[in-house]
Amino acid sequence: MTGRPVPTGPAVLVTGGSSGLGAAVVEAIARAGGRPCVLDRRPPVDGVPYLSCDLADTRAAEAATRQLADQVGGLDGVVTAAGTDTPGRLADLPAETWERVVAVDLLATAAVIRAALPYLERSRGRVVTVASTLGVKAVSDATAYCAAKFGVVGFTRALAAELAGSVGVTLLVPGGMRTAFFDERDEQYRPAPDAALSDPRNVAAAVLFALGQPPGCSVRELVVCADEESSYP
Repeated sequence: MTGRPVPTGPAVLVTGGSSGLGAAVVEAIARAGGRPCVLDRRPPVDGVPYLSCDLADTRAAEAATRQLADQVGGLDGVVTAAGTDTPGRLADLPAETWERVVAVDLLATAAVIRAALPYLERSRGRVVTVASTLGVKAVSDATAYCAAKFGVVGFTRALAAELAGSVGVTLLVPGGMRTAFFDERDEQYRPAPDAALSDPRNVAAAVLFALGQPPGCSVRELVVCADEESSYP
């Protein structure tokens, strides 16, 4: 009896793995023989282990991380690709909207990694957090997103110091990508039709590179953007 070979490579949890960069990372891991699994509000491609979770609920995110890790038999890596944004001036955004951006982009990053740490420490695994070029460059009408992504930068650098020698930690700083991330924004907050944006598959290849470093070696930080993309630095 023949069939598709069962992947036996490293198990990697990807938040936001059903679309955008997260989906590209899931595809890259699977193509490399790994075993991706996903936390998201929507299901990923068929056959990928998945739990539905609203990451803004950080306690639920922690519980779902532990449940999915047990389901797949442990974790060798975590990629926190989930992200959201609602641009607008601070005085104009409802408080709930502003705080949801920070919850999903920053607090859930910490919550998922916190829950995954016992598994990662056992496997001597790796973490890749996803910040943004707006985690190192501030712009108007993005107070929530910049606060969250600047937070991811600081969190990841501190985490790398804290986990040195036990879990590898990489900070990914991507520029704008050709994904649906911008689709629901007001026109003034969308990239121009001729904007230089990265293919998310190229960014996913950088994630795979970071995850694949040999024991004792870590890529601490990666900036990945289109050659002519203007948001960095």
